[in-house]
Amino acid sequence: MTSILVIDDEPGIRATVRDILADEGYRVEVAEDAVVGLELLENLSPDLILLDIWLPRLGGIEALAELRKRRPGIEVVVISGHATIDMAVRTLKLGAFDFIEKPLSIDRLLSTCRNALSLVDLRKENKALRKTAAAEEDIIGDSIASRAIRDLIDQAADSEARVLITGENGTGKELAARRIHRLSPRATRPFIAVNCAAIPETLIESELFGHEKGAFTDARARRLGRFEAADGGTLFLDEVADLSLAAQAKLLRALQEMTFERVGGEMTLHVDVRILAATNKDIRAEIAAGRFREDLYFRLAVVPINMPTLRERPGDIPLLARAFLGEGRQLSPEAATLLSLRSWPGNARELRNAMERLRVLCDDNPIGAEAVDRVLGAASSGAARPKCDLPDRFLDRGLSDARELFERDYISYKLAENGYNVARTAEAVGAYPSGLHARIRKLGIETGK
Repeated sequence: MTSILVIDDEPGIRATVRDILADEGYRVEVAEDAVVGLELLENLSPDLILLDIWLPRLGGIEALAELRKRRPGIEVVVISGHATIDMAVRTLKLGAFDFIEKPLSIDRLLSTCRNALSLVDLRKENKALRKTAAAEEDIIGDSIASRAIRDLIDQAADSEARVLITGENGTGKELAARRIHRLSPRATRPFIAVNCAAIPETLIESELFGHEKGAFTDARARRLGRFEAADGGTLFLDEVADLSLAAQAKLLRALQEMTFERVGGEMTLHVDVRILAATNKDIRAEIAAGRFREDLYFRLAVVPINMPTLRERPGDIPLLARAFLGEGRQLSPEAATLLSLRSWPGNARELRNAMERLRVLCDDNPIGAEAVDRVLGAASSGAARPKCDLPDRFLDRGLSDARELFERDYISYKLAENGYNVARTAEAVGAYPSGLHARIRKLGIETGK
């Protein structure tokens, strides 16, 4: 239920406003002055605050400034029986949503509250969308495989080297490409993605390099190709192994000098483009079968990156699932465990679609294991996990990953227990200080409070 806090020193105003807002379905809390109101905020999270400007102990202007500092996300509507234009302007500059004069008009009060709460709802929705979008635009996971692939991507991003990203469908090849671009010196320049498998053979040259007016029947005007559009930025060639051999030859020629001519044109054009490519095919097998040029492979795969499947990082499944659900929806521990036991041949893309289905078809919050089985069907493994005293964060990982997580937690706890004194901690855990120092560095453990 939407909640509103009313801060006013007049008992009659507090009672009237509380009754009006309660009749509209809002949950209302009241405070006789700003000091009490600020104390209530220690345990309350109202969506909107109605604040009188003339208050004992702490004035409304000072209270407004303190509210904006403590709770910048909460909208504040200022009310006053002694309003001046200067005061209204001052409160708005301090971040108030609106300024209402006493005596209060019920219609004005309700319309102002509705408008302020609509803005609050919009912010919440945008935050949820950004969180969901972030899950879809980055590589989520704390497994060894996920951390390793992020480290490799981040290293590649700093260079101008061409990168060939391989992996099964749904493993996040385009996410990797976008992360490379986002972290590269070209981040402010265009990122142009081309799905090579979706472009007809007869149009691929025009799509990549552009064409001049009259170059072919439907060429009614000059058209810039993807290479020109990406000038100064990054060109991502997705499903590059689906290009025909003829198209591969044209691409190779352009990559050698970063020069080309538009279809039907005679002028040689030069561009500054970083090339990233991806494929879900076994590129070595494609080369052996004569379907992909080996010289093009060497041009593209200066830095090869192979994206891990969900089979290789099962411990990341609960993290991904919760991120795909978005803000406001939760998974029970049993549901998270059940999702970890399932087979995901479509990898993260399949998992994301499953979470969207659960979000639409299941009203439970948190979503339980029964709902997962009902909406998604029984887990392919069909086996229930036996009872165990170990936390799920260990059970959802491979052996080496679980061992590393345990060691990090254990050493962090012992360091804190011994006042972050490494020598004393080493003695307590039965290790040599030099060896413990090495493990602390490798595991990235903080050694200070």
